[in-house]
Amino acid sequence: MTSSFTTSFSSQITLISIITILILSSSTATAISKTNPPPFKKIYAFGDSFTDTGNTRSVSGPSGFGHVSNPPYGITFFHRPTNRYSDGRLVIDFVANSLALPFLPPYKSVTGNSPHGVNFAVAGSTAIEHDFFVKNNLSLDITPQSIQTQLLWLNKYLESNLGCKSTPDSRCKAAEFDDSLFWVGEIGVNDYAYTVGSNVPQDTIRGLAMRSYTGFLTALLKKGAKYVVIQGHPMTGCLPLTMTLAPEDDRDDLGCVQSINNQSYIHNVAILNAIKNLKRQFPQAVITYLDYWNAYHTVMKSPGQFGITERFKACCGLGDPYNFDVFATCGTPSASACKNPSQYINWDGVHLTEGMYEVVSDMFLKGRFSHPPFSYLLDKKLRQG
Repeated sequence: MTSSFTTSFSSQITLISIITILILSSSTATAISKTNPPPFKKIYAFGDSFTDTGNTRSVSGPSGFGHVSNPPYGITFFHRPTNRYSDGRLVIDFVANSLALPFLPPYKSVTGNSPHGVNFAVAGSTAIEHDFFVKNNLSLDITPQSIQTQLLWLNKYLESNLGCKSTPDSRCKAAEFDDSLFWVGEIGVNDYAYTVGSNVPQDTIRGLAMRSYTGFLTALLKKGAKYVVIQGHPMTGCLPLTMTLAPEDDRDDLGCVQSINNQSYIHNVAILNAIKNLKRQFPQAVITYLDYWNAYHTVMKSPGQFGITERFKACCGLGDPYNFDVFATCGTPSASACKNPSQYINWDGVHLTEGMYEVVSDMFLKGRFSHPPFSYLLDKKLRQG
């Protein structure tokens, strides 16, 4: 990835957020204290396996990573598998903790009203609806749920438990959405992964994914969502799976797969453009973008600064050179976990360690990779009550 390419992307983000940064006077640490109640009563989360806290189990997960219900998943914090694709907590778990809220229950385990919110994210989920992959003979071992499925689940939950109608233009009672944070984790990485080796162009995938994704965000905002956080794509070219499958001459200055990192980068530009348009359409909403790509890049460039000693190898797996084998992934009898997961970026070849999730969570919630800053969103919420 060239420095001019990165500078261009950073400049776009700066234009969006510079005014709010200048007027910012509060911080995440001071916004939530003993004298200030939690700013949000609920979180509604969406996304894929980077955000899923249990909607997927071994029997229903993507076949390549179909052992999430087995040890050593969950060993670091929970000391048992919780159907999270990591050794411990995810970004959404650290977010809930920072807001003085309990961990979000997965939608599939919720019965009745969940007082602190629901997690609708599904491992393997796509932005494009499943029918597209079926029509193009790309549906083998693909999770059938898309971001539109998660929207349907939200509508069903709101209607069943809170009396909110499921029509796109209906608005829930103000108190419900005014006190809710809508957290949209990364989504769309699987869309590209599922079409590797096919004749479907990347531009087609990006266009279709963004159309569905923008429609999803628009539906949330029309319902009355006022506080929305949107994660971009990370540097997927640095994942052991990608490094294993890509030609060795396809590398960037970090040693990652250049073509895939470019793909993620360009997709994030499309997300930023969509956010820009949504802010114009819904000026009453506070929409914050999390720059996952550059946060990941920062850790890759200076891992020691964050307590990381291993940038490329998976902590849990088998085989050289990246401790990853598609036929012996984490959770299978032949795979084993490292003794120090917090010093690794990657957990199982695709998903990250709790240590890395904690690092990027701090960068999002307290650092400079949230635009406008997350503390600005909190300040707006606390001022509005």
